[in-house]
Amino acid sequence: MAEAIIQPMAEPVRYRPSGARQETTAMMGMVLFLGAWSMMFAAFFLAYGFMRARLTSWPPVGVAPLPWKLPLGNTLVLLLSSASYQLGVRRVRAKDRRAWAWLLGAALLGALFVGLQGVLWRLMYMRDLTPWSAGPYSSVFYGLTWLHAAHAVVGIFGVGYVAARALMGKYGASSHLPVRLWGLYWHFVGAVWALMFVTIFVM
Repeated sequence: MAEAIIQPMAEPVRYRPSGARQETTAMMGMVLFLGAWSMMFAAFFLAYGFMRARLTSWPPVGVAPLPWKLPLGNTLVLLLSSASYQLGVRRVRAKDRRAWAWLLGAALLGALFVGLQGVLWRLMYMRDLTPWSAGPYSSVFYGLTWLHAAHAVVGIFGVGYVAARALMGKYGASSHLPVRLWGLYWHFVGAVWALMFVTIFVM
C-alpha cells in the first residue's frame, strides 16, 4: 500500500527561453554595447570641438593640414564594405551558399581600410605631425583614429568569423543571429568613420 502511494519525484521543469526571446536579448545587448561605444566617441568629439573653438586658426599655425583625399578613399572603402556585408546578409536569408563570399569581401575591404589608415599615419609622421608635436590638435586626431581603427580590427575578425561559418553552411534563413549582430557592429563602424571624416577632415 505504501509503495503504491509513494511516487517518484517529478523532474523539475527548467525554463528555456524561446528563440525569439534569445534573439531579442542578444540584439538589446549589442545595442547597449554600441550605445556605450557611441558615448565614448562623443566624449572625444566634444573635446575636439572644445579645442577647435578655442583656437584662432585651424589648423594651428605651423602645423601641416590634414589631407582629405586619402580619408575620402577610406570612406568609400568602408561604404563598399558595408554594402558587401548587407548583400551577404541577403544571400544568407535566401539560403545562398555563396553568401560567405560577400561577407569575406566585407572583411577584406575592412582590412584595406585599416591598411590605408596606416598609410595616413605614416604620411602625417613624414609631415612632422606626431601625437605629441601639436598639443591637443594632434593628440585628439591620433586618439580618435587609433581608437576607431582598433574597433575596426575587432570588426574584421568578427566579420571573418561569420564568413567562415557561412562557408561551412552554419546559417539558414531563420537562424543567422550572429550575422545580424556583427552586421550592426560593422555598419556602426562605418557610420562613426563617416562622422569622423566630415568633422575632422572636411570641416
